[in-house]
Amino acid sequence: MKHVASRILAMIPALLGVIVCIFLLTRVLPGDPARTLAGEQATDEVVAHLRTQMGLDKPLPQQFLDYVVDLVHGDLGQAWHTGHSVASDFATRFPATVELALWAIGIALLIGIPAGIISATHRGRLVDHITRVLSLLGASMPLFWLGLLVIMVFYGHLGWEPAPLGRIDTGVNPPTQISGFYVLDSVLSGDMVALRSSLSHIIWPAMVLATGSIATIARMTRSSMLEVLGQDYVRTATAKGLPRWNVIGKHALKNAAPVSVTVVGLQLGQLLGGAVITETIFTWPGVGLYVTQSILATDYAPVQAFTLIAALIYLVVNLLVDLINLRLDPRTAHA
Repeated sequence: MKHVASRILAMIPALLGVIVCIFLLTRVLPGDPARTLAGEQATDEVVAHLRTQMGLDKPLPQQFLDYVVDLVHGDLGQAWHTGHSVASDFATRFPATVELALWAIGIALLIGIPAGIISATHRGRLVDHITRVLSLLGASMPLFWLGLLVIMVFYGHLGWEPAPLGRIDTGVNPPTQISGFYVLDSVLSGDMVALRSSLSHIIWPAMVLATGSIATIARMTRSSMLEVLGQDYVRTATAKGLPRWNVIGKHALKNAAPVSVTVVGLQLGQLLGGAVITETIFTWPGVGLYVTQSILATDYAPVQAFTLIAALIYLVVNLLVDLINLRLDPRTAHA
């Protein structure tokens, strides 16, 4: 409990730093939100009235104080370019981002961990070299370039991918909303038409978003497995004649799990940042696309809210990863 309390207390300065930094950064962005909202043809009086209405005529310290007070009361601000509160906009778009992130991390786990295990157990062989090269390429490949390449090849040339215009085909009705996740809701409601359409739309952006995570998870799994495979207890288990799959699965992978859990947790937190690029390229109606539209409209509140929520999610995921590792580590299990 002391460890949890200390970690929670350590999160407070980090969140305060994020609040201050993102507030100052949004204020130095080029452009005038009032002018953007009013339009280029608006008179100076109209723009001045909007600046007063948006609170931009106040001194910067007063604006920051108002922003902090609103946060304390749970108010994330008003999205002027949509006319709705940021909280309501997030509530309608967040399920799409979470669904995309979960699919991406699921794909990364299904590919990254087996690739890392195979690479470690075949060290120095051809499959190991191929895995390492592909991991290096995946980790260094820009998401915006990969997304555009996937659209050009699989939609433009091969026709395998549907038009990158949302979560479901325009001629298909969304499934009955239960969880907000189209694939899951399609299964729960038995809507096979919506299921096929939503699967065909989510698989491509999820694979693009998962590319970097696959590379990172594979590399870290390989590294931790190599370290564990060199331990005496693994060699002893092998010398006793235990099946190879038993040695790898029961002894090696179990003891390499803390490293993999840490990497997966970090990647899950980072997927929110990557979702901004991926959602924009695939026109995925999630929080990432919403933030991009807010930046183009020089709308401060959604950008501030997204950064704060992303930082909070990242800190909470790190805390959960630490707690899981404490449970997995036998040296601390009874501490």
